[in-house]
Amino acid sequence: MANVVIIGTQWGDEGKGKIVDLLTEKADYVIRFQGGNNAGHTLVVGERKFILHLIPSGILHPGKVCAIGNGVVIDPAVLIQEIDGLAGHGVAVNPENLLISRYAHLIMPYHRALDAARETRKGRSKIGTTGRGIGPCYEDKVARNGIRVHDLFDPEVLADKLQKNLEEKNFLLQHFFGHDPLDSEAILEEYLAYGKRIEPFSGNVSERLQAADDAGRNLLFEGAQGTHLDIDHGTYPFVTSSNTVAGNACCGAGIGPSRISEVLGVVKAYTTRVGGGPFPSELLDETGQKIQQTGGEFGSTTGRPRRCGWLDMVVVRNSARLNSLAGLGITKLDVLTGLPVLKIAVGYKCGPVKLDTVPPELTALEACEPIYEEFPGWHQDLRGVRRFSDFPENTKNYLKAIEELAGIPLFVVSVGPGRDETIILRHPFETAR
Repeated sequence: MANVVIIGTQWGDEGKGKIVDLLTEKADYVIRFQGGNNAGHTLVVGERKFILHLIPSGILHPGKVCAIGNGVVIDPAVLIQEIDGLAGHGVAVNPENLLISRYAHLIMPYHRALDAARETRKGRSKIGTTGRGIGPCYEDKVARNGIRVHDLFDPEVLADKLQKNLEEKNFLLQHFFGHDPLDSEAILEEYLAYGKRIEPFSGNVSERLQAADDAGRNLLFEGAQGTHLDIDHGTYPFVTSSNTVAGNACCGAGIGPSRISEVLGVVKAYTTRVGGGPFPSELLDETGQKIQQTGGEFGSTTGRPRRCGWLDMVVVRNSARLNSLAGLGITKLDVLTGLPVLKIAVGYKCGPVKLDTVPPELTALEACEPIYEEFPGWHQDLRGVRRFSDFPENTKNYLKAIEELAGIPLFVVSVGPGRDETIILRHPFETAR
């Protein structure tokens, strides 16, 4: 029995979905614990490509239970669209394999409207939000004005909360942002219909997980985004609206910290980020463009191009500390094939000062220049490699350098998007502590 948390070590888009999908084979439950449909996991199964935003990627495995925890903010329209979309591809989604926390907060139309209006108003200072209403929903949660899943099942409660919230939201939309007001009755009718679809799936995720853990089941916790988009520990204010670090798996799913066995981090073989914010190792040249095109670095949620750069081990080490990482999973290693020289940022130079950690001040990080170590590249195709010993020597040296610089062993290496294009060095559910 083991309970494992998977998190991203960079700015998201590390390929966590593929690693979760891989580990799900030996898991019994897969739990999403934070974020909303501002994240997307792309999975390639055979000839089929799936993009999931809310439902854990374990749903593609028969006999597994997927759960959406209380820490997730749910757009019910997106959730229902995903359920129906999976069904259309022959993937059964029912109350037996999908559980939704009754305590999860709901994204409402006014959240999306405010999100988009605020971002537009910021102009050049925009954060790069997806405009999905994630931030405003979390704001209402903290302000104790939120609407939760269980509110969908009580028309009077939902109508009352909706009317009170719209008094404030419509005032802002009309008199500050110059937008048309939203209609309370139309929203009420829409969301009550959502409630009828969602109610069979809803329940107490915390209680279910404790019972599963007591019964010796394997639990796999799936994070969204990456550590450096964490609202507290990321490159603030260019961050997401929730805690993306492993510690939030407990709060966002309702499980005690002593029940977590280990935390594993996913690292892309290079670095990317979407939207604004500092990025010390960013490549604004032909190499960056080549990595972007070869790696298909376009957001699975928004389609926006991702900024690309060399692997930044300062960022990864920061994640190792914040998450108590026990292992690293490397993804998209094959994308680097053909580059004559590879670089890894091992530290920063900020004026006369050298740093081996990420400074908290945004201005300081923006002024940092990476200190690189160079490694010879390789030209051999890695897509067919299935054993570490079969990698070219230069590839082995690059991977060993990552291990040494992080001080953490690798547990998996991905050399392509397919399930079988993976080398498992240690399976966490086979080596449970």
